[in-house]
Amino acid sequence: MSVFTGSAVAIVTPFTEEKQVNYTAFAKLIEFQIEKGTDAIVVCGTTGEASTLTHEEHLDCIRFCVEKVAGRVPVIAGTGSNCTETAIYLTEEADRAGADAFLVVTPYYNKATQKGLIAHFSAIAACTEKPVILYNVPSRTGCNIKPETAAFLFKNVKNIVGVKEASGDLSAVAEIMARTEGKMDVYSGNDDQVIPVMSLGGKGVISVLANVAPAETHEMAASYLRGDVDKARQLQVDYFFLIKALFKEVNPIPVKKALNLMGLEAGSLRSPLTEMEPETAAVLEQEMKKMNLL
Repeated sequence: MSVFTGSAVAIVTPFTEEKQVNYTAFAKLIEFQIEKGTDAIVVCGTTGEASTLTHEEHLDCIRFCVEKVAGRVPVIAGTGSNCTETAIYLTEEADRAGADAFLVVTPYYNKATQKGLIAHFSAIAACTEKPVILYNVPSRTGCNIKPETAAFLFKNVKNIVGVKEASGDLSAVAEIMARTEGKMDVYSGNDDQVIPVMSLGGKGVISVLANVAPAETHEMAASYLRGDVDKARQLQVDYFFLIKALFKEVNPIPVKKALNLMGLEAGSLRSPLTEMEPETAAVLEQEMKKMNLL
């Protein structure tokens, strides 16, 4: 059984003006997501600025999210690292905290060969009995999971069940599905490719857009899953320019700006990320107004 189908939000981590985790705002964001129909919450991923959290903050955010969600939707904890032992530690602790599954990114900076990726992901998966979803985002990590590697891990490691594919390569998605007979759970990691990925057998999206438009992102995926392809395709097209605006600067700079414009108190960013430039912020605000989000 899939960890989830539909739309999972890659939720932001809100900070105070002093750049501490704002748990009051975090609780409100979690409730907003659940009220609007989000199918799962991914905590401490790229959008959650996990790379700037201390290990203690990282795990506290996971514990907090699990507690607030209280079983209403699956909580998927981002527990990846470029160090295998660190990823194992984070995964073990997130498992104890009650996370339902784990999203594990490829090693960044030091990278790895395909053999190294198999060893890395296999060791992490071995420390838990819960599902593991691979996260392939070579534009950020400089490390790509080849389709044959994803398929090998799926076939040989019982709790590696899926992959968040953010390479933008639809041929790679098709090859993963072909090599696993359509059995591996593939999720779009790009909001502008939700329906293309689902048309190849994908189960949904792990979404940045869902932070600001959770109901609409849920409906995009849900429409496709219930067979209303025309509605799903139209939603994908309708939100194209907002999605583009949400990536005018590196994620999560724009989405935090968008949430703040909506009064949802995402707060500031941690260095080295900086506030959105006025000209790109103006484009974002214009697109949000077009989609009636402001």
